[in-house]
Amino acid sequence: MGMPGVGFFGMLLVGFLAGYVAERTMNRDHGLFTNVLVGIAGSFVGGTLAGLLGIQYQGFLGNLVVAIAGAILILWIFGRSQARPRR
Repeated sequence: MGMPGVGFFGMLLVGFLAGYVAERTMNRDHGLFTNVLVGIAGSFVGGTLAGLLGIQYQGFLGNLVVAIAGAILILWIFGRSQARPRR
């Protein structure tokens, strides 16, 4: 488990920053732990999508951009699933 070009603490920092930016972008209110989890999950989603699209990234900034995009996508999908009326 890791991000290319970023160590463990870098992964936590990227996760926090990506989760925070996604939280603010999507107008949500989460805690620190949720932001880290959403950001780290977003990095895996974003990294997978970047790989499928042939987009190359590396280092802290590349991981941060990909993680933010993935975290926003996760929050958007989660928000869409919560907005539907359940029967």
